[in-house]
Amino acid sequence: MGDRTNHNENSEGPVKKFDTKLIHFGSEVDSTTGASSVPIYQASTFHHHDIFNPPIHDYSRSGNPTRQALEDYIAVLEGGVRGFAFSSGMSAISSTFMMLSAGDHIIVTEDVYGGTYRLLTTILSRMGIESTFVDMTQVEQVKAALKPNTKAVYMETPSNPTLKITDIAEIAAWCQQNDLLSIVDNTFMTPYYQRPIELGVDIVLHSATKFLGGHSDVLAGLAVVRTEELGNRLKYMQNGLGTVLGAQDSWLLIRGMKTLSARMAHSEISSRKLADWLSTRHDIEAVFYPGLPNHPGREVHEKQSTGYGAVVSFDVGSGERAKRVLNEVKLPLVAVSLGAVESILSYPAMMSHASMPKEVRSERGITDGLLRFSVGLEDIDDLIADLEQALENN
Repeated sequence: MGDRTNHNENSEGPVKKFDTKLIHFGSEVDSTTGASSVPIYQASTFHHHDIFNPPIHDYSRSGNPTRQALEDYIAVLEGGVRGFAFSSGMSAISSTFMMLSAGDHIIVTEDVYGGTYRLLTTILSRMGIESTFVDMTQVEQVKAALKPNTKAVYMETPSNPTLKITDIAEIAAWCQQNDLLSIVDNTFMTPYYQRPIELGVDIVLHSATKFLGGHSDVLAGLAVVRTEELGNRLKYMQNGLGTVLGAQDSWLLIRGMKTLSARMAHSEISSRKLADWLSTRHDIEAVFYPGLPNHPGREVHEKQSTGYGAVVSFDVGSGERAKRVLNEVKLPLVAVSLGAVESILSYPAMMSHASMPKEVRSERGITDGLLRFSVGLEDIDDLIADLEQALENN
């Protein structure tokens, strides 16, 4: 797999490697006071000292200095030209989809996050925006779904929760050939492991509530665009819809992102050990993790990512057993969400994908026995021992 060096030109000196950019991203020191933290501009409006020369910021829905620092930060990390901060991951996704119009068609990863599925099938469908869900591990299925009114392709790789892999560069190149917008949800990998814009993608999205925030204390979404033209379009949507992130939450997210490298590296090592251990158990029907030798998408994943991430999904055999295991574990949170310092064990059928009908979940491999383990910073031996006792007792 490749290194994490960002190869974009930097006129201010040598190109910084990713771990350095997490700390030195351009706004890490306040230019006015020298403060070591971006100030929280808890203001809704800004005084015009000279009405003939309006200030950069005039109203916080349109722009806020704290949010701007965050937006510039994620653009640096993803290698895009412009970043945007939203009130949640779904806010970022919905604002991006609102760039489309009635009559347009989107090709979408079939086992997409449940909230995205709900948005596409129950909200955007009422507005005349059509979706086709395909297995994006098969590029030919993506190409076969093309219609005269297709305007965009939406990828989630690794997908949530079955961790299927899409060839980002191949799909992005095909999108460019067909004048389609290419969009990737990069929540699971983060720019630490995967930077889709460098692979030709137009828009990258994040539920920053997850790994980027990292502490289960902020709700946020981020987007990064490849071109200024897309930036102007998405800015128009963000401002027009008012789907912005507040100053306090922007500051919390900046603070969380500074430790992304250390957190992801630790959790991935633990995740590999957990996936290997689960694979040896005869009472586990399936284990899903890109780092496993038998994962069907491993080769593609290694081509486009520098690591395997910190999420492991596994099937314990039945819904009843899954629920009993959830009630028996002592260490991980049993909760919605992922990507935090504390491990989180989720039940997709009742949590992240509850909005997806049972028959649709089954078609996509999201079984009633499937659990999703987001590995945090605890000692992995303690996490395995805890999960072992829950499995042995059930």
